[in-house]
Amino acid sequence: QVQLVESGGGLVQPGGSLRLSCSASGSIFRTNHMGWYRQAPGKERELVAHITIGGSTNYADSGKGRFTISRDNANETVYLQMNSLKPEDTAVYYCNADVVFLVSANLRTSGFWGQGTQVTVSS
Repeated sequence: QVQLVESGGGLVQPGGSLRLSCSASGSIFRTNHMGWYRQAPGKERELVAHITIGGSTNYADSGKGRFTISRDNANETVYLQMNSLKPEDTAVYYCNADVVFLVSANLRTSGFWGQGTQVTVSS
């Protein structure tokens, strides 16, 4: 049906930057809101940033001023630019999307998750 594939994670020093990407593929009619979440060891998954189909954004307090979410609607892709990274940003980052998709010529809407990409901030 629909797959979300993240990329761009890795190991970075404190103060460094990373850019995460997430591309949606499959029988997609439209991708509504998209977002990034993260889950650190021993903690619950939490929202990092969210963007609507019209481009309106909101951020968790932890990322305001440092993270920027954007999207390319033509390519069903969402990005997360992360600057001034801190050790506490270390987590697995997951992409989430609310997608309208085709199933046997019928339109359905559901949320989908990517497999996650590890971000480690350490010196």
